[in-house]
Amino acid sequence: MADLSRREMLKRVVVAGAAASLPAPRTPVASAQPAAETFEALTAEEGATLQAVVARLIPADERGPGALEAGAATYIDRALAGPLAASRGAYREGLAALDRHARSTGGRAFAALDPADQDRLLGDVEANAAPGFGPGAAGFFNLVLTHTIQGTFSDPAHGGNVDFIGWRMIGYPGVRTVVTPDLQRIDRMPPERQVSAYDFPAFSAARERRTRGH
Repeated sequence: MADLSRREMLKRVVVAGAAASLPAPRTPVASAQPAAETFEALTAEEGATLQAVVARLIPADERGPGALEAGAATYIDRALAGPLAASRGAYREGLAALDRHARSTGGRAFAALDPADQDRLLGDVEANAAPGFGPGAAGFFNLVLTHTIQGTFSDPAHGGNVDFIGWRMIGYPGVRTVVTPDLQRIDRMPPERQVSAYDFPAFSAARERRTRGH
């Protein structure tokens, strides 16, 4: 993986727009990562591999937690059981190929490798240089990267961004439905107001109408 530091990841988020084209919210805001993950679309083995991948794409460091702690893997799994179901086959094949590559080069499943070895293998995938993947390796890398960004930085109503970890990581102060002159000042950051957009009555009503099919 080409030195995908947290700084570089945040640059990608700003340029690409992490919350674009997100599926409709499916679950209430979570307050914490579950101690033992239960997967809906993925098998336990696939889920463990995905958790290890997202942990390296946006890693925790001395400045705070990363994508794993923000629930990005949970977001992806839940979305694969719903709005992103069309990508389920790509994840099944890609995660299996990544584990085969890990076992053939490191003798262990991807999730059991040291972080440095995981980074090296993900670099192979990103560069289309992972045996067994074929020319679609980079496509799979970018698919998981896109969904990891979404799961880390999107509104918590979508199943990720647990405890607003992603928003705090990039300094996003939270949703505002009214922007006062004081909030528009450029000499200071606005105070944090970390709530889901769907906690506002207008948005929650729209979600309920979508859910009922009206």
